[in-house]
Amino acid sequence: MRNAPRGRRGFLKAAGLTIALPTMESLPRRAQAATTEATPMRMVCIGNMLGFYPGAFWPSQAGDRYELSTTLKPLESQRKNLTVISGLDHGVKGGHFAIHAFLSGVRHVDAASQPDGNITVDQRAAETIAGKTRFPSLTIGSETGIHGGCQMSWTRSGTRVPPIPGPHELFQRLFVGDAQADRQKAIDRFRLHESILDAVNDDAKSLAKRLNQQDRDKLDEYFTSVREVEHRLELGEQWSTIPKPKTELPAPDNTNMVDDLPVLYDLMALALQTDSTRVATLEIGGDFASSRFGYRKGYHALSHHGQVQESIDALIDIETYQVQHFANFLEKLSKIDQQGQSLLDRTMVLFGSGMGNANSHTNTNLPVILAGGGFRHGRHLAFDSSAHHRPPLTNLFLTMLNRFGVPADRFATSTGTLRGIEVANG
Repeated sequence: MRNAPRGRRGFLKAAGLTIALPTMESLPRRAQAATTEATPMRMVCIGNMLGFYPGAFWPSQAGDRYELSTTLKPLESQRKNLTVISGLDHGVKGGHFAIHAFLSGVRHVDAASQPDGNITVDQRAAETIAGKTRFPSLTIGSETGIHGGCQMSWTRSGTRVPPIPGPHELFQRLFVGDAQADRQKAIDRFRLHESILDAVNDDAKSLAKRLNQQDRDKLDEYFTSVREVEHRLELGEQWSTIPKPKTELPAPDNTNMVDDLPVLYDLMALALQTDSTRVATLEIGGDFASSRFGYRKGYHALSHHGQVQESIDALIDIETYQVQHFANFLEKLSKIDQQGQSLLDRTMVLFGSGMGNANSHTNTNLPVILAGGGFRHGRHLAFDSSAHHRPPLTNLFLTMLNRFGVPADRFATSTGTLRGIEVANG
């Protein structure tokens, strides 16, 4: 996207879109940065609450001459743009109750022992670009299903980021503007909330003088949460007067996650293309309807297949469908030009799960694919899952954060960046 001339509006027409950039004088300094970065890096994380049947997911060979497995066959056309990574995990246990640690490496119950709590890699990246896009991040997934729905994204204060539940809501958020009266009401709400937070802060600071150390620590956690709210209010007010991108696409309706999946991927691609956000997550939950494939057993029940071949075959069918639409998403990104580079080259896409084997409720050897982002790809990077000194999966997340532009030297339980993941021509 080219820079807009001062005092004018720039327009981009692609894929049926008309993207209108507001005049530069009306943008806060942080928002202006979004228009001056020609090819910013993006990050997308896609998760599955129930994992993938290992026998059909993992390639049998390592290196660049590996053959794609049954479940991964749909990725053949994108093979050169991705790396399959096996043998890594977070060293946590808990089955379904530990899958929320997929993007953080830290279970929520263990967050207090970590300097940054159980913040997830997407939210860590989003912190560094707040204000540069309308949405620091987009979190998409169901609020229903096993164990309370999707729980893939978490802030550093230990708060789950509630997901956008369907394509209708996502479309509304991305492209449907508010009437002038509604925008003014929103601004008034922002200012009212700011006044309330100011009053609460004053009371808390006065109270702090009379607290012991343990209570002051609790108060510090409270202040962290308040600062997050203040920051969201500030960003919300900043973008409330800036027009949203326009699209000729009709607003989609919500149906079910199976049929909605390709629509969600399309909307995510548009969100990245229009620079509405640079960070997005999508979690496929336990309410993914196996009945849409003609199976009587539920998706969760099929994941506990008990080595029954009929259930395994059904599971592979469902999982291959998910991989097919992941492949379509990569294909779409690869065809969108970003000033001489594809959008896929400028977008790191992580695909996988916090569940290693749902049948045995294990969180080891997590299924992981890294695509795009300008990395050197085209191979199966295999680590020995039984080796005592193998790196944690969080090393990959640190690598991704550094590639995103975050100058961090650690993330959660990381011991460094992940060996074997390198920037192409870098």
